[in-house]
Amino acid sequence: MTTYRTTYDIIENMLKTYLYIPEDLNKKIDYTAKAQNKSKADVIRQALENGIGAVQQQGTASTEVLLKIAELGKKYNVKGPKDSSTKMDEYLWDKDWSRDEK
Repeated sequence: MTTYRTTYDIIENMLKTYLYIPEDLNKKIDYTAKAQNKSKADVIRQALENGIGAVQQQGTASTEVLLKIAELGKKYNVKGPKDSSTKMDEYLWDKDWSRDEK
């Protein structure tokens, strides 16, 4: 494991950051830096910049799905039980909630 640590030396609007990375990832970074004739720092910055979008989307994917479900419900005028806000736990955990009055 390669050891890095974070310090806050500001150099040209950049923070100097140290982090822990596995040896195999360090080898991949070295190989990529040599193959692209770039510094390791440039390779890491580029990888972070490219990868952060995917990481950010992971947190919002479930929200997007819920919003789409809500849109479908509105589009098709789907109605649920009128007391769903007060009996939410019962409806979520009781397997045969269809017997309840809607």
